[in-house]
Amino acid sequence: MGIIIRKGLVFDIKKFAIDDGPGIRTTIFLKGCPLRCSWCHNPEGQTSAPEIMYRQKKCIRCEECAVACPNQAVFFTEQKLAINRKICSLCEICAKNCPSGALELVGKETSVDEIMRELNKDSTFYDESKGGITISGGEPLLQIDFTAAILNECKKRSIHTAVDTCGYASLKAIEIIKDKADLFLYDLKIMNDTKHRKYTGKSNKQILRNFKILANNGSDLLVRLPIIPGINDDRKNIQETADFVFLNGAKRVCLLPYHRAGIEKYRSLGKRYDLNSIRPPSEQKLNAIKEQLEASGLIVKIGG
Repeated sequence: MGIIIRKGLVFDIKKFAIDDGPGIRTTIFLKGCPLRCSWCHNPEGQTSAPEIMYRQKKCIRCEECAVACPNQAVFFTEQKLAINRKICSLCEICAKNCPSGALELVGKETSVDEIMRELNKDSTFYDESKGGITISGGEPLLQIDFTAAILNECKKRSIHTAVDTCGYASLKAIEIIKDKADLFLYDLKIMNDTKHRKYTGKSNKQILRNFKILANNGSDLLVRLPIIPGINDDRKNIQETADFVFLNGAKRVCLLPYHRAGIEKYRSLGKRYDLNSIRPPSEQKLNAIKEQLEASGLIVKIGG
């Protein structure tokens, strides 16, 4: 039997990635996420549907897109191009008629077969660097059948697999995935549930429960902890995170310093960004957090 064709919504495939697991990797970004983290740097991965992205810096104001749009959803003001997203049908005609590439439809239905053809192109790099593939997002466990199908095909080819997850998923999804991935890059953000709800839109109870399930299963867990100044970088949250990770048998933590690289994406999608006043953490602050976590018996690295 050949590959069972399942399709998923993919918004990017990043080749030669070195920060999403060991070795050289191909990272597949799936669309859709249950959380709305205030600091999210991949806002194009949040919704479970395609979106039109407009990059103003690329726009040459030729107005070809506005002329081509069958719904008159694209038009120009004195300052810039505007999109009426309520009447946009996502037909992609505007993007296809944009000579500068300022408009792009983000989110493409892709089959497992197509994904595997891309991965096979880079198999030599995986072998030489002990790399593999990482399924990220968005949240890959929202598209659990598609994610599981990719992992199954990778296992047949002895390709190392990692799943980058926020952990907010159903028990069914965790049961399906727990023995399929070689590595879980597991995000832990804020231990206080009330504060977690405020900054991500969801409770952390499912996230912590699912972490325990994977830990008890013997799954390989690498905790990824974003460091957001003024939100989760206080000693109390860091210590509670350290205690939770250590008590559940995990050992490795990767600190991900907050950055502002995603702000332009929000503008391109017509979305609001709420953390404009926050700046990246200092090296001194990151080293202090690293030392605090290491004092709890964890192995810690900064970045990647």
